[in-house]
Amino acid sequence: MVGEAGHHEPIWLVVYVVAINLALAVLRFAWVWTSLRFTLFRAALRGRNPYVPSWRLVAATSLAGIRGTITLAGVLTLPLTMNDGSAFPARDLAIFLAAGVIIISLVVASFGLPFLLQDLELPPEPSHQEDEDRARIAAAEAAIRAIEQAQHEMGEGRSDADLYTDAGLNIMELYRQRIDGRSTSDKDSSLGRKISEIEHRLRLIGLRAERTEIYRIARARQLSDETSRKLVRELDLLESRFTTR
Repeated sequence: MVGEAGHHEPIWLVVYVVAINLALAVLRFAWVWTSLRFTLFRAALRGRNPYVPSWRLVAATSLAGIRGTITLAGVLTLPLTMNDGSAFPARDLAIFLAAGVIIISLVVASFGLPFLLQDLELPPEPSHQEDEDRARIAAAEAAIRAIEQAQHEMGEGRSDADLYTDAGLNIMELYRQRIDGRSTSDKDSSLGRKISEIEHRLRLIGLRAERTEIYRIARARQLSDETSRKLVRELDLLESRFTTR
């Protein structure tokens, strides 16, 4: 196998493995760095101010990842012999180099990644909370406009028009509370979301208590089966609404 490489000393095989690993490491680093710069350039064209990672993060990204499966599978597909029956040239050398590169790269990654990732500042996770808040505010404002128009149309010319006005005001107040809870400062908005989560949990507890009480009343024959099924169905729909938020 050493002779197939054109040398007589086995140390040259180690030199080849190390050289291939160094070349692959440089190529991976260059590819990650170039891809990152292209992404940052596109973000700058869109007017964004993206996070610029350090060289350690770029090095860790280029060093990480699963490797060797395709390489080893490909080299093992080399035939044992040629069409004339002679041995395939340098087959053992190719398998040795592939296996050596895989082993060295895995060892380097095992020791290098913990060093690169130690106390490494990672980019912040993208958050869609602001987009969600804007969409919820826009939807609530559209609902308020629609309710205002509907309450006037439904109550126009009726003697009980005040009932439609009061009902509309009650519903619009809920939407206004939603808008106020999501259009404040970041601190207040975070507090509003926490309060909303608490209210969500309490509503679920209340719904389950309602269902338990309806079951108790139905078992005591104080409520018809049809009515109990109707009430439980309403509670199920409300609970499914809150549990899928």
